[in-house]
Amino acid sequence: MEKLIQMIDIRKEYKMGDETVYANDGVTLDIYKGELVAIVGKSGSGKSTLMNIIGALDVPTSGKYFLGGKDVGKLSDNQLADIRNEMIGFVFQQYNLLPRMNILENVELPLLYAHVSSREREKRAMEALEKVGLSEKAKQMPNQLSGGQQQRVSIARALAANPSLILADEPTGALDSKTSRQVLDFFKKIHEEGNTVIMITHDNAIALEAKRVIRIADGKINFDGSSEEYAAIV
Repeated sequence: MEKLIQMIDIRKEYKMGDETVYANDGVTLDIYKGELVAIVGKSGSGKSTLMNIIGALDVPTSGKYFLGGKDVGKLSDNQLADIRNEMIGFVFQQYNLLPRMNILENVELPLLYAHVSSREREKRAMEALEKVGLSEKAKQMPNQLSGGQQQRVSIARALAANPSLILADEPTGALDSKTSRQVLDFFKKIHEEGNTVIMITHDNAIALEAKRVIRIADGKINFDGSSEEYAAIV
C-alpha cells in the first residue's frame, strides 16, 4: 500500500510561563491511501493538535511530516494553503456553511478558491451533492436544512475538490444518534469508493466505526490497531 501520511517524531510544544507543554510528544505514524482511520482521545490529549498538523493548519515544532510525499514542514504559508485546498477536504462539527449562500454555492466554494471555471464548479458540486443524496436541495439555504442534512452538505463540499484526504473533526458531535448513524454510513460509503478518511473524535463508539483506531493520550500514541483489537480493550 502507498503511504499518504508519514509522520516522524512529531513534537508540538507551547510555552506556558517557564514551563514547556508538549501537545504532541514524539508521534510517529503512517497512514496509507484508502484507509478509514479514527484518531481518538479525551479533551487535552493532543488529538486536536495532531489533526491541525495533519490538515496543514499548523506545523510541528520538530519532526517530519510528509503528505503525499511532500515535506509539509518546508512549505510557505501560501503553499500550505494550496495543500489544504488541493489535497484535503475538511468536515467540521459545526458544518461551517455560509448562511447567505445556497447549498450549491457552499459546495462550490473550495473550487472557486482553486480557480475552477464556473461551469465545471457547478458540475462537480452537483455530482458531490448527488453522492450525499441532496442534489434536489441545491438551491435551498443552509437554514432550511436539518443538522444532518447540513453535515451532508459539508461532506459534499469536502468531496467536490476530489481531495487525497477527508479529515473530519468530531463529525457527529452536534447530531442526534439516528442522524449520527446516517453520517457515519456516508463516511463508510466514501471510504468504500476509495477515499482516505480520518475521523477525529473523543467518542470510543464513533472510533469503533473505523477500520483502524489510533488513540492519543498525553500527546503520545498509546494504541494503534484494528477496531476489533480496540473493542477488546475499551
